[in-house]
Amino acid sequence: MRKQVAYLGPKGTYAEKAAQILSKLANFQTPIFVPCNGLHSVIKLLAYNNCDAAVVPIENSVEGGVTATLDALWKYPEIFINKAIVLPIKHALISDGDLSNISEVLSHPQALAQCSEWLSENLPNAIPLPTNSTSEAVNMVKGSKFRAAIGSKSLIQIGGLKELAFPINDVPGNCTRFVLLSKESNSNLANIASFAFSLISNKPGALLKAINNIADFGFNMSKIESRPSKRELGEYIIYIDLEINNKNNIKSFLELRNKLKPLCKNFVDFGNYFSENVEID
Repeated sequence: MRKQVAYLGPKGTYAEKAAQILSKLANFQTPIFVPCNGLHSVIKLLAYNNCDAAVVPIENSVEGGVTATLDALWKYPEIFINKAIVLPIKHALISDGDLSNISEVLSHPQALAQCSEWLSENLPNAIPLPTNSTSEAVNMVKGSKFRAAIGSKSLIQIGGLKELAFPINDVPGNCTRFVLLSKESNSNLANIASFAFSLISNKPGALLKAINNIADFGFNMSKIESRPSKRELGEYIIYIDLEINNKNNIKSFLELRNKLKPLCKNFVDFGNYFSENVEID
């Protein structure tokens, strides 16, 4: 049966490219790609069993964790990360008009943030307007001489638009990690283990005790960040990525997990998976 793979649409987004690459890495045969309007819609489609897999961004090298994805992984513990890729992100300014006439710039909030310095220097009076995706932004500027969109160069062909500037992202090494989600946990080879937890108490040294357990097992943390629990002020969820290698394998991680759980009020394992860097045109 052909797999249905949801992603942040419409067509032409970086998420669509990520969905194509991750589906190929997962050996999905002729998958059916389902573009969705917003990250919450993508993940709910999987959570409510209306698709087989979902592809979402989880982390950007400039703006950090994608909060909608992190919150959803905590909210739906039956969803697991199966694979991940890191895509280089190079944004273009796309429009039907000329740079001197642009007064509004549309794009996904992450893209706007990733180009904020360029916009302040080159279009200081332009109003940034958030959209659900970069592709949606490009569609919304068609026929306008005063609007421009931020997105991939591959979107320029939409409506015969033109490139006003490229690249415009503030950091040349800008990249985003996309993950393939499903309801099946991955027990194969992995180089990352991801999980999150909330502590039993908010006492001094409680978090340090948990982190010391990680250090005692010799794992290297490639990411640690916190998100509000949304239940009360001052209560946080800690998100962690650990590097898995020959020395610290999945078996060691399972032992570590058993050590951590008694310290945690809630513990959610997002899965063990392989992450790799890829290049795109």
